[in-house]
Amino acid sequence: MFHELAHVLLGHTAAGQTHDGESLPRSLQEAEAESVALICCEALQLAGAEYCRGYIQNWLKGAPIPERSAQKIFHAADQIIKAGQPQEGTPAHA
Repeated sequence: MFHELAHVLLGHTAAGQTHDGESLPRSLQEAEAESVALICCEALQLAGAEYCRGYIQNWLKGAPIPERSAQKIFHAADQIIKAGQPQEGTPAHA
């Protein structure tokens, strides 16, 4: 679920989505989305991190993640994690 939500937050679903003026290759889109999923799983202590790592490695094929992608990954993961937490001033439900 985190992976698919990440595709939306990262803008991968928009027609003609670009990355620094160029089309973002599917391999990088998949690596970005799964990196978000990995961070969310680790932050929330959920199972699946090992699978995420393998999926990312498969798509990257040894290539590094570009700096701009890393920034987008951390921003999207932060949005997802914060969305699941009570907002300031809002009582948490038991």
